[in-house]
Amino acid sequence: MKISKISHEFFKQSAINDSLLSRFAVKEANSSREFSERKENLYRNSFQIDRDRIIHTNSFRRLKHKSQVFVAPIGDHYTTRLTHVIEVSQIGRTIARSLKLNEDLVEAASLGHDLGHTPFGHIGESVLNEILDDGFHHSRHSIRIIKKLEKKGKGLNLTNFVIDAIQRHSKGPGEFLTSNSVKGMTLEAQIVRISDALAYLSHDIQDAKRSGFINPENIKGDIKDFFNMESSKRINEFVTDLIVNSWDCNGDKKISTSPIIKMSKDFSERLTSLRNFMFENFYLPVSDSVQGKTASKIVNTLFDYYYNNFKNLPKEFQLESNDKSILVSDYICGMTDQFAVREVEKISPGISKTLNLKKI
Repeated sequence: MKISKISHEFFKQSAINDSLLSRFAVKEANSSREFSERKENLYRNSFQIDRDRIIHTNSFRRLKHKSQVFVAPIGDHYTTRLTHVIEVSQIGRTIARSLKLNEDLVEAASLGHDLGHTPFGHIGESVLNEILDDGFHHSRHSIRIIKKLEKKGKGLNLTNFVIDAIQRHSKGPGEFLTSNSVKGMTLEAQIVRISDALAYLSHDIQDAKRSGFINPENIKGDIKDFFNMESSKRINEFVTDLIVNSWDCNGDKKISTSPIIKMSKDFSERLTSLRNFMFENFYLPVSDSVQGKTASKIVNTLFDYYYNNFKNLPKEFQLESNDKSILVSDYICGMTDQFAVREVEKISPGISKTLNLKKI
């Protein structure tokens, strides 16, 4: 059979599949790209193409050596940004399929949502946020990578819905499962947002316990049971509650208002409490530790050096028409933890010795 015939049959079946989705789901036919592309001889839909473009980027590959919480830890079982985005994708796909929403869109956005993270996780992000005049946020930088930095400046030309879900995945402190907090977001983007939280809370709890940073016996109150659960059971409890309480998103029943992805009041409050506890007892203490302060110093040192010695920045980043500080930031953001340590040791030997890399 000719490829053109196969492509025709594929898109015919894709249209049928889309018709079976919830009336609230994003349909591929409604997606668009900044630059139009030919759709002949294809056997992947637009969101599958986005997923594959993300997976084959250098930015995605580097996630395997970027910190989640601990600074460049040594050991085989700690969470990295790469394992994190895979877990987000797995959780998100389960939710999307259960609610008859667009699983391919959720998968693509989940895999791409953390492309813009700095070395040393949120520690590096905080440093650049203080340095740059317009601040810095990893979700915003993910979009810069997607639109301007990958493919030698050509960008990936992803669909509008994947870009929007990546751009809006971040959550501030406190309750984030409210109608106001998701205003204007597709249901698929909301799934990526909550799947991100469920994934990082669960694997970060495992890392906190495995490393001895938090003693499970010291946990009190309504989060104790969730904290001490096996990771798979904890995720299953939250996802089950979410699917049950978001069932109106599947479009089977006629409702007068647009539904949102939500949990029961009890589970939502427990999730918020668990998240607040982790910020106060894990994320912030790690950032304030000797290792965290050393990581901050490394990023500051790298920025100062390349800003004041711009000629030493790799040639592809030496673009006269752009803000020099942004170009230096682009280079540093692309570094893995290990590469950042190797580079800073050339500039200031011994600066990283207090990292005291942690084996977990």
